[in-house]
Amino acid sequence: MIKIIKHAAITAVASSAIVCAQANASAEYTLRFSHFFPEVSDTSQNLFIKWAEAVETESNGRIDVQMYPSSTLAKAPAQYDAVKNSIADVSVSVQGYTANRFPLTQIVELPGVSQGAAQGSCIVQSLYDEGLISKEYNQTKPLFLFTHGPGGLHTTNKEIKVPQDLEGLRIRRPTAVVAKLLEGLGAQPVGMPAPDAYQSTQRGVIDGVALPWEGEYTFRLNELTPYHTEVGGLYTLAFAMTINKSFYNRLPADLKKVIDNNSGMEWSKKAATVFDDLDAKGRAQAVEMGHKITVIKGGAENPLWKPVLYQATEDYLNELQKKGLPSYKVYARAVELSKTACK
Repeated sequence: MIKIIKHAAITAVASSAIVCAQANASAEYTLRFSHFFPEVSDTSQNLFIKWAEAVETESNGRIDVQMYPSSTLAKAPAQYDAVKNSIADVSVSVQGYTANRFPLTQIVELPGVSQGAAQGSCIVQSLYDEGLISKEYNQTKPLFLFTHGPGGLHTTNKEIKVPQDLEGLRIRRPTAVVAKLLEGLGAQPVGMPAPDAYQSTQRGVIDGVALPWEGEYTFRLNELTPYHTEVGGLYTLAFAMTINKSFYNRLPADLKKVIDNNSGMEWSKKAATVFDDLDAKGRAQAVEMGHKITVIKGGAENPLWKPVLYQATEDYLNELQKKGLPSYKVYARAVELSKTACK
């Protein structure tokens, strides 16, 4: 039976004690699943819990899943390390929350690569399956990779029609890659995970956020940002759901197969469906609230926006190439996938 642990203990030792005390007596293995989304969010209910239910059912209850939502076991930037260090057994992380750790994966963030969660998830999972980015995950065992939908700009007091409108605005950015895009557009990027954006916006620490519609909905930012700008293909973020290698290796062959059966492209597509549906909900909510939505004609290809956005792309790829990473090869394949298998 899946259990939701709402208030994790401060230390890993104490957390483990709580888990052991509450574990299903009939289970042979207790799997601690950590993520930073709110417990009541569609992402938690329709993706992570569904995955946990599939694992418990297919293992005939031999694997008991303990859910740790809302960063109760690890903060958003620490989710990947929580699995690596055995604080959690499975976690969901945003690769870009830890700068320079997944540089090739973050190529999927670049302007024009992806137009939606379905396309982005297909691209990033394919890049992993083809071995182009797999070396970045040698500290854990990835289950599946996915992306959210198109990132947009959402502001508190100012409508954004052209890049000059962003001049001097403090905009929450999710990753260093997106920070470069915002800097080029004239904004002042402020780094923070999505769960921290509401309070910072409410207090006036920032003037807006870079988020997909899903994030506006999930983290209640529509309550605070009545101006929205859609720049199609502006950016997208990659996520990874990974499992601790030691935990996986301890499983007998038949239970490893359960985990393997709930991995890969099939679950990447399921994640994409959840995120695309949430984008629709987030946008519909803003419309219902009477917000102002500005759609940039041509998206990232718009002549007023394209020079800055694609200069940031070139700078990022060149920076990685100088470090000996095959950035142009990965980028070329990502673009190719967007036009073929992931169209």
